[in-house]
Amino acid sequence: MTNLENFTPKLTADGSFTFVSQEFGESFHSHYGAKQESFFKFVEPTQLMKAAQKPVLRLLDVCYGLGYNTAAALQTIWAVNPNCYVEVIGLELNPAVPQAAIAHHLFDNWNCNYIEILSQLAFEHQVQRDCLKAQLLIGDARKAIAIVRESNFLADAIFLDPFSPPQCPQLWTVEFIKQLSLCLHEDGLLATYSCAAAVRTALLAAGLAIGSTPPMGRRSPGTLAAHIRGYKAEEQGSQEEKFPLCPYSLALCEVEKEHLLTRAAIPYRDPQLSDSSEVILKRRQQEQQTSCLEPTSHWRKRWLSATQGRDFIGTSL
Repeated sequence: MTNLENFTPKLTADGSFTFVSQEFGESFHSHYGAKQESFFKFVEPTQLMKAAQKPVLRLLDVCYGLGYNTAAALQTIWAVNPNCYVEVIGLELNPAVPQAAIAHHLFDNWNCNYIEILSQLAFEHQVQRDCLKAQLLIGDARKAIAIVRESNFLADAIFLDPFSPPQCPQLWTVEFIKQLSLCLHEDGLLATYSCAAAVRTALLAAGLAIGSTPPMGRRSPGTLAAHIRGYKAEEQGSQEEKFPLCPYSLALCEVEKEHLLTRAAIPYRDPQLSDSSEVILKRRQQEQQTSCLEPTSHWRKRWLSATQGRDFIGTSL
């Protein structure tokens, strides 16, 4: 699919537009607001306003898509520190997506000052400016991540933004997320919109500490992750640990912890980083069928009864 006409802008609640993927059968963004999702699910949790105070900031944007997350990052970073040198690597399967975003003028209502940069990145796949080095790696992210690792790129922030796990399981596997963790700086932060138990299990398996980010337009939160060695106790003797300077606790509440003890937490696996989505889904389904873990429906029923639906996280993906 390379024809730009395959992408029709769809209005979201905050006035910004998104596309619907014909290949995956899902929208690229939440209908609650495409633009605000980029800021609230990715930019704010990864603390780019604080990171921008450094002379150099590195960003890995997994599933670059329309370019909204990178656009929100650049806008935030340079508003704080116009002299911050930013290195961006974006991973994107279909180059027609960011090109269609430019062709349809989707940034016009953003008050975005960097449309020229985004356009060059979309069509030429690389940009070199005084305060920016950016490249877009086109193709299967499972192959592209090897290029990122070989370049010794260590990101201060990673945005993990594929389509949902049932539709794109290959980018939510234990093996792929492990590769991402190896590209995350020891003080860096990884953010994703998903709170699926299988995703959180994969993040934990990669040696990362995890916590929830606030819901945006829906009840389900996102997930924030960092290297465990980045943890520091807030005070001596405290049982609660928190990532330095981060307002989000890298800890889960009791209902979230128990979610990770159910069959929903069985992760997606792709040992050679080459299996089709069908194979990955079938492998997980077979593992779930033979698992001794609690059925997720039992967990949900127990907590719905206990909380009467208040502040209940109901995902079972």
